[in-house]
Amino acid sequence: MTEVSDDLGVLRSAIGGPVFGPGDTGYDEARSIWNGDIDRRPICVARCTSAGDVGSALGFARDRELEVSIRGGGHAYSGTSVSEGGMMIDLSAMNHTSVEPETGMARVGGGATMAHLDAATQAHGLAVTGGVISHTGVGGLTLGGGMGWLTRLAGLSIDNLESAEVVLADGSVVRASDDEHPELFWALRGGGGNFGVVTEFEYRLHPVGPEVNLGLFFWSLDDGAAALHVCEEFIPTLPARAGCLIAAGMCAPPEPFVPEQFRGMPGHALIIAGYSSAAEHAATVAPVRDALAPLFEFVTPIHYTGLQQMLDGAAPWGILGYEKALDLDALTDEVIAVIVERAPRKSSPLSFMPIFRLDGAFTAVGEDDTAFGGARTPHYVCNITGMSDAPEVFAADRAWTRSIWEALRPLSSNQGSYVNFMAEPDEDRVRAAYGPGKYDRLAAVKAQYDPDNTFHLNANIRPA
Repeated sequence: MTEVSDDLGVLRSAIGGPVFGPGDTGYDEARSIWNGDIDRRPICVARCTSAGDVGSALGFARDRELEVSIRGGGHAYSGTSVSEGGMMIDLSAMNHTSVEPETGMARVGGGATMAHLDAATQAHGLAVTGGVISHTGVGGLTLGGGMGWLTRLAGLSIDNLESAEVVLADGSVVRASDDEHPELFWALRGGGGNFGVVTEFEYRLHPVGPEVNLGLFFWSLDDGAAALHVCEEFIPTLPARAGCLIAAGMCAPPEPFVPEQFRGMPGHALIIAGYSSAAEHAATVAPVRDALAPLFEFVTPIHYTGLQQMLDGAAPWGILGYEKALDLDALTDEVIAVIVERAPRKSSPLSFMPIFRLDGAFTAVGEDDTAFGGARTPHYVCNITGMSDAPEVFAADRAWTRSIWEALRPLSSNQGSYVNFMAEPDEDRVRAAYGPGKYDRLAAVKAQYDPDNTFHLNANIRPA
């Protein structure tokens, strides 16, 4: 360890960005990531500014047998972007976004966040599917699949990926697309960070915004079963130019649009985003109000970037976080009973269950067209999230998260579920997420492009 620390001058002379070692000014900031529950000390952080820098950093790590982690946005609950005693390759300086509005394409650096991408694309009234938290990194989000407000309209992030610049384990740089390294390109679209370091993504964009429409309906815990039944009946009727998110067990935020007596109250919410006119949106959301009167509602025009940032306060930087997830074909009576019974047992106001609906354009992509770990049929992804800034409260809600997951497992259609929602990506769950056929194909690609499993800090695919 000490020998490597003494040798960091070699790395500093090899790359264009700074290198941080223990004791250096900026080291603690450089190694920090979103999840405050993760506190690891790498031997060095190499902040790369180009694909060449990444290749040089990989060579330095390989020669010194250092474990390699890759940091894009640093947002994963799993904390896999930093390892104890290894090398962190930090892409955060590679956050460029260039947009070609004439062709509807964007090139995005591997260290960009959704906030970077949204700001650039919305200048032209364009967007691509990208999560629901703006400080999420584009890289990790995309490589696992990438769902968000636009999933029903545009599919997953990977469904809009045209090409990727990839630095392989041996330091070489390739561009993967349908025409170049097509099997690698297939694997990158859902297979996670298993195959190389993606330093640039190229996306197809869609006309969305700058102004969209929001509808938020909030019900009490006592109305939980009725509210979730309304969601189950209403969501499949949404028009193509609309998206939604169920926020089960959330606490009403301390925002001006929430009546004062309801701020901080736990309950269940349905959030609907509309990408057509305000009149069409009003007609779309009216059946929700008619089916079950909410405690309060908020229906308003909103900038698309505001929609993307709306839940940022629910996941602040440095929070202690833990999550589990599973797929559900439907919100059945049994599923709703589990959610309604266990949602009130949380301890932290930040803990809740965001439930994503995957249908619309998501289902237009073939099951084997990408490496996405999940069915392409309409279904829900139920994410169970425990978060707090107090360690004892966080411990209680981590147990709460696990208990709900265990209760829902017998009702799940994919107990592996979405790889981006794996705080503890063990091999059994990863295999379950992809299924045997897709996992074996990924393992073959892994054997070709990363036979030594250099990139194993992820939802790991072992080389065939």
